[in-house]
Amino acid sequence: MSFASLSLSDFLLRSLETLGYEEATPIQAAAIPVVLKGSDLLAAAQTGSGKTAAFSLPIIERLAGMEEQKAKPRFLVLVPTRELAVQVGAAIERYAEGAPRKARVLVAFGGVGYDAQMKAAYAGVEVVVATPGRLIDLAERRSVVLDEVEMLVLDEADRLLALGFAEELNTILEMLPEGRQNLLFSATFPQNVVSLANALLKDPVKIELEAASRPVESIAQRAIEVDGNSRTGLLRHLLETEGWERVLVFVGSKRRAENVTVKLQKHGIKAVALHGNMSQDKRARSLERFKQSKVRVLMATDVAARGIDIAGLPCVVNYDLPRSAADYVHRIGRTGRAGESGLAVNFITDDKDAHFRLIEKKNGLRLERERLEGFVPENWNPEDPAKGKAPVKGKRPSKKDKLRKAAAGKARGSGGNKDVSSPWARALRKATGEEG
Repeated sequence: MSFASLSLSDFLLRSLETLGYEEATPIQAAAIPVVLKGSDLLAAAQTGSGKTAAFSLPIIERLAGMEEQKAKPRFLVLVPTRELAVQVGAAIERYAEGAPRKARVLVAFGGVGYDAQMKAAYAGVEVVVATPGRLIDLAERRSVVLDEVEMLVLDEADRLLALGFAEELNTILEMLPEGRQNLLFSATFPQNVVSLANALLKDPVKIELEAASRPVESIAQRAIEVDGNSRTGLLRHLLETEGWERVLVFVGSKRRAENVTVKLQKHGIKAVALHGNMSQDKRARSLERFKQSKVRVLMATDVAARGIDIAGLPCVVNYDLPRSAADYVHRIGRTGRAGESGLAVNFITDDKDAHFRLIEKKNGLRLERERLEGFVPENWNPEDPAKGKAPVKGKRPSKKDKLRKAAAGKARGSGGNKDVSSPWARALRKATGEEG
């Protein structure tokens, strides 16, 4: 479907043409008319399907129709990670370049100082793209006032809940006016997201494209059996023999990201790490260098598994397997985006054999196992799945989750113990399993 058929203004059509976007993706074609109409929306689609434009373009259209600039934010987009906040904010500004007046967008996230974000907020903004924790901080400082928000967008809603942002969401929603439009975008629909949608949305239009939570067909997938201590050597071998120009490699810990990066660098392979212990400036530099092909390998934890758009990425490697089947979809979805072909390579060690079979089962896959010469496992003794379940992401809150919950409670002046009595708060607590 052409963008011209979606009732978008001429300036938006010109911007899209300049950016090389010829036709709307299925999620854009389905969602944009709904958002422009003012209805609440519950939408799911495959990662890389163009969800950002599905809500960004209507936001810009609405902004262009306002007679004068507003002092307070009218549009609020909540995202789970700093990188996604930057990406969404940049997309909105890029689409709005030809607008009758400049789109005033504030991108807010933690890990950096407050001064620049507060200065931008005080100057007046109409669109706020933020991670929940930093938005609460700015609201507590009265830098951002949310009582005139007309549209709320929850982007990557399943990830927001998985990362333990339920308390922050509750705090933010108490600051918003009733009667606003609510949009919930999610790549998967676990039960907590369904409960969240039921609590938040009013008579929503539901869009769930076929196989939204499964890997796209354009991504070829491989599974290579290897000893755990041979994975770095296997990665170097594949880099030498496969000719990949850029590779995003997922590992399970910040320490491993650093260690493997150093080992690759010692062998003359340009590599950088990306993980949560790095400052925001360093994370941004690593990602930008990788996007510009100044380095060949980006060694990342799951901070890069959601929402990060890396154009033309040929390959993703799961050095360590993800902890859940849903995370598998999001990881490999960094390649094969926007209809392009891609490749996902999985390293399978004997102690993770049963876990990978669980990932395959939940994603409707069955990959032929490979063994490469020089890297054949010496002692292949897979765990018997009948003796215990494969490790999956647990529901018990981590120390970080508990600290985040306490901080959100403190922001409400309750130390995390006060029972918020609004219907929304009660529904959210039930959605996230905090009330029986």
